[in-house]
Amino acid sequence: MSSIENTCEEQASVRNDLSAIFVSLELSRSTWLVTSLSPGGGDKMSKHQLHGGDVAGLLARFSQLQAKSKARTRQLYRLIVIHEAGLDGFWIDRALKNAGIESHVVDPASITTSRRRRRVKTDGIDGEALVRALLAYKRGEPRVCAMLIAPTPEAEDRRQISRERRSLTAERVEHVNRIKGLLFAQGVTDYQPVRRDRRHQLETLRTGDGRPLPVCLKQRLSRELERLELVLEQVRTVEAQRDALLASQAEDPHSPPAILQTLRGIGPEFAIVLWSEGLFRHFANRRQLASYAGLAPTPWQSGTVAREQGVSKAGNPRLRTTMIQLSWLWLRHQPKSALTLWFHERAKAVGGRNRRVMIVALARKLLVGLWRFVTTGVVPQGAIMSPA
Repeated sequence: MSSIENTCEEQASVRNDLSAIFVSLELSRSTWLVTSLSPGGGDKMSKHQLHGGDVAGLLARFSQLQAKSKARTRQLYRLIVIHEAGLDGFWIDRALKNAGIESHVVDPASITTSRRRRRVKTDGIDGEALVRALLAYKRGEPRVCAMLIAPTPEAEDRRQISRERRSLTAERVEHVNRIKGLLFAQGVTDYQPVRRDRRHQLETLRTGDGRPLPVCLKQRLSRELERLELVLEQVRTVEAQRDALLASQAEDPHSPPAILQTLRGIGPEFAIVLWSEGLFRHFANRRQLASYAGLAPTPWQSGTVAREQGVSKAGNPRLRTTMIQLSWLWLRHQPKSALTLWFHERAKAVGGRNRRVMIVALARKLLVGLWRFVTTGVVPQGAIMSPA
């Protein structure tokens, strides 16, 4: 038993043979926990707490770590930093890289954790786990974690247009449903809040029992219409900004949005979402693309059990949702394409109830086809081009 315990202790020790200082950051709004493993310091990891957002203090801590390592080993070591993707975005990663520090942003869901029912979780334990994951990643161990590729500030800023429009559209639906719900309780079912004569309609409405609208309800509806009109105006402003951006890209025939809009069924909104959320990046193969969109299959195989769990849903949710919406429209606007014929053939074979499952498979195939069309110019088989 004692020999087994000694072997476990030897395997549990941290190997640090990459000649660098490995640092992990546990970020929160109030504090930053800096966990580091330095050459010459043994297997013990040091921890230091900073105020949240204190970049100057963080760089000063890095200088201290380098000075201590140099005092112990008489050699200056480089820094390798890792932190999880979260609410802080990528600005910390950019600040570190601007300071000449190697920085990595990891997907927190890809870090291996204990499967105990009640596992112990503290910032200190998480910081040590990040350092160990970084060590394994730098050693070249496969599938130890998933590092994210930070977008450029320009690419990140382009996303704001489509994302703001999506938020405004959802807010518009909320206002419309609230107005219709309030009127439905009074027996009014034919009012359309998005029409231009909505104010005039409101003045002529009568309840289901023939009474004019109550005073307080009418005042509330008037304020709801004011908020709705503000949202409608902001939607028009965002769409004008979107069209201006696409017009600037149309001057380059090789830009992804200009290429995408040459296909029938893909308009300005689909083009800018596909471009800003996915196709601005470089993908080595179609599997990486499907994984990024969360459309990659997730098989479950153990012994004699082998089944498919569906798509992973672990990627970009906006890109995945847009591709499923575009797939339904692709069936309508591209009825003779090879993808549409494949969908109808498979849906007929498996039954009509599985059309919603098959549309996800079509979304994955369509995304790969559009990616090839943008990168190599290969038009999806049987696709109809839109008139110039």
